[in-house]
Amino acid sequence: MNARVLELKARGVDVFAFGVGEPDFEPPQHVLDAAKRAIDTGASKYTAVTGIPALKQAICEATEKMRGWRPGPENVCVSVGAKHALFNLAVALYEPGDEVVIPKPYWVTYPEQVRMMGATPVLVDTREEDGWKMSADQLAAALSPRTKAVILCTPSNPTGAAYTEAETRALVDVLRRHDCWLIVDEIYAELVYDAFRFASAAVIAPDLRGRMVIVDGVAKTFAMTGWRIGWSIAPSALTKALDLVQGQSTSNATAVAQHAAVAALRGPMEEMAARRALFERRRNAMVAGLEAIPGVRCRKPEGAFYAFADVRGLYGLEHDGKVLQTDEDVVFWLLDKAHVAAVPGSGFGAPGYVRFSYAASEERIAAGIVAMRGVVEAAWREDRTGRTAKQR
Repeated sequence: MNARVLELKARGVDVFAFGVGEPDFEPPQHVLDAAKRAIDTGASKYTAVTGIPALKQAICEATEKMRGWRPGPENVCVSVGAKHALFNLAVALYEPGDEVVIPKPYWVTYPEQVRMMGATPVLVDTREEDGWKMSADQLAAALSPRTKAVILCTPSNPTGAAYTEAETRALVDVLRRHDCWLIVDEIYAELVYDAFRFASAAVIAPDLRGRMVIVDGVAKTFAMTGWRIGWSIAPSALTKALDLVQGQSTSNATAVAQHAAVAALRGPMEEMAARRALFERRRNAMVAGLEAIPGVRCRKPEGAFYAFADVRGLYGLEHDGKVLQTDEDVVFWLLDKAHVAAVPGSGFGAPGYVRFSYAASEERIAAGIVAMRGVVEAAWREDRTGRTAKQR
């Protein structure tokens, strides 16, 4: 997919980038200013492996302000992005014979990191009609004496689904009866829409913090994807193990980026609220646009910046003499004909679906929808069977 996108761009084709999971704007100005000051004042040396004290303290403060509970600096390990935090946890926790429960659809890295450690991912099917969320009964059925951890992502990449407080409470009630870790990826927690209220598992179940890990970072909320600053919040004994793991791999995250992250977490949040409202409008535009394309259905997500669309209604149409049969077929067709880049759901464990990122301007979303709808409607007109979208 990336190779094809680059090929099209090299030919001067305007590609609608709905595949990339990063905001299209820059970090707040005070974050950029802090990075410049850090360079000017000599932030170019090694730091402590798990992060500078100021950033650890800022993470604790921001967690209390944004999520309603306060860890200590001894619980924080700053890493090279949230993905790195998850990798550290995999090295520290998983070993052959272990099982790790992961709901589907999943971010592609979760099961792969488990497999890299010789452990087994236990993938739990969820349904769109259930909001793409794992139920308490499903979790209970997936647990076994070999379960080392359960990984949740809320709001989710790729679906944008977010667990309500009641739904999260039901899951932790199950976990109280089972001795395993709960790892919650909260990287999108500040990007929720409408009247949805995010509730962290650490607030809902403070009694489980002794075997709970929260993963977070500045990438999504502050548009700092390339700065590579994430972190884990874990019991101090596990954090010491993460210090050991990271000390033998990357060592510290980039010093300048750490200072920029301090400014992000301690700075004014008014701009973040405005950007959240902007993402909500973009979500509405993307979902409404996808729903208007014949053969496509799309659930409105609670958070993140992804729309996860059911494209199975397009199966059977033809592209260059080939019948569309998979989500990958659909994605490459849309790229070739509409110049829209998106991500097939099969990579997330959900064949038949496509992830569209709405981390793009409303104008680009509108134009991309027009391009896709034109291609799809033309294909329906040319369909040799003469069937309509409704009949499919």
